[in-house]
Amino acid sequence: MEQTNSATKWKVELFDWLKSFLLIGGLTVFIYVFIMAPYVVQGRSMESTLHDRERVIVNKAVYYLKDPQPGDIVIIHPDASGDNWIKRVVAVAGDTVEAKDDQLYVNGQPLSEEYLTNNKLKASAAGVTLTEDFGPIKIPDGSVFVMGDNRNNSMDSRVIGPVKLDHVVGRAEVVYWPLADVRLPR
Repeated sequence: MEQTNSATKWKVELFDWLKSFLLIGGLTVFIYVFIMAPYVVQGRSMESTLHDRERVIVNKAVYYLKDPQPGDIVIIHPDASGDNWIKRVVAVAGDTVEAKDDQLYVNGQPLSEEYLTNNKLKASAAGVTLTEDFGPIKIPDGSVFVMGDNRNNSMDSRVIGPVKLDHVVGRAEVVYWPLADVRLPR
């Protein structure tokens, strides 16, 4: 009788452990798919704000509540390839964006882009402009216009056009790797 009781306790404990692992696994998958996920920066299109191989946490839930805003650094799926790109939102639906003489304009007003200071200095030293002239481009409803901070080395909305909101995965919230460079990307 005591052996049967011991076997039953063992089965109950094993079942409890399995329930715990399933709950933890399910919760992890839910968080990863709908709330937040890690992302590895690939390439140099966002330098000097973000660097190749840095790792960021992406907030996927924020855009369930509101649309991306100018200045947000976002992860996008630009096409059906499944690739992820990281870019900065510079204009939203209804805006008109253009660049003239290395200055970006949104709705006819010059956009203040302090995050480009180092890149503009490097481009100027090399005798080139950071942002070549384009536009004007009117951003359609349900879309955003994205650009890399390293404008001379970025495939972005200047080439692929405005990005539909359903192709925006989430917003980069924090750089967590390498540990020496933990920071909020702005």
